[in-house]
Amino acid sequence: MSLPEEFHEIAGRVNNWGRWGSDDEIGTLNLITDEVVQGAAACVRTGRRVPLGLPLQQDGVQTGMVPGRVNPLHTMVQINLETFGPGTVAWSDDAVTMGLQSATHWDALTHVSHSGRIYNGRPADTITPHGGAEFSGIDKARHIVTRGVLLDVPRALGLDRLTGDHAVTPDDLEAAEELAGTRVRSGDVVLVRTGQIRTYLAGDRHAYAYPSPGLSVRTPEWFHARDVAAVANDTLTFEIFPPEIENLWLPVHALNLVEMGMLQGQNWNLEELSTACGEEGRYSFLLSATPEPFVGATGTPVAPVAVL
Repeated sequence: MSLPEEFHEIAGRVNNWGRWGSDDEIGTLNLITDEVVQGAAACVRTGRRVPLGLPLQQDGVQTGMVPGRVNPLHTMVQINLETFGPGTVAWSDDAVTMGLQSATHWDALTHVSHSGRIYNGRPADTITPHGGAEFSGIDKARHIVTRGVLLDVPRALGLDRLTGDHAVTPDDLEAAEELAGTRVRSGDVVLVRTGQIRTYLAGDRHAYAYPSPGLSVRTPEWFHARDVAAVANDTLTFEIFPPEIENLWLPVHALNLVEMGMLQGQNWNLEELSTACGEEGRYSFLLSATPEPFVGATGTPVAPVAVL
């Protein structure tokens, strides 16, 4: 089934192919300039640090819904080994097996394709079994440090969390921006809270996965108009699931990653940040969220921290 005309119309309005040159591999991360980072540093007033990543554990958010995406499995490979003889210094070592997108993560621009293409018009078959992503792998996003803005949609709407059938619209983002008391600007990373992760934190990962609120197909144009550098939220699927348009699966992924060249993140825990921002009366902060540089990977774990 081909993508509907509505999708292609939106794609034409948000497309950034060639905006930073035909060789560009990082898309909207180009908007995080030295001046943007310098301005972001001015957001630090108290030094209060809020972690936004989930623990990497076998009892993680993955339910098996996504084939091959396994929760982290931690294994000890050495325990107190006295390599140099009895009574010498001993060492321990461990290993982990996990899906790179299994917990708090960034999707690389190569995470999805459509119509045989990835970001900047490159062929989707440049992603290969052994080499991974030849272009725009997550390792190309070498550093993400900028101003973060929390758009706390439930709080703006007077709710604790959004219901599973709530598609976050541009109007919702505007309401949350008004609550935040700051305008989202070029080079920002926007964190959209839905409250959905509360379900996982309460112990029900299946209810966390489905049904889930998430971003509407109408939101990429809002992010494009504001020149946002990246977007992350507190859900498994990022966009509303099941989709708002019947049989149109992952359209927001395709618009953000393929057309706009904008990284997106999932499974970010924004609950403590929501509390901190409410207590301090401000919703902008210095955000450190540099991806783990797996060469050729289409996604990566991240341990983001907001500094207020």
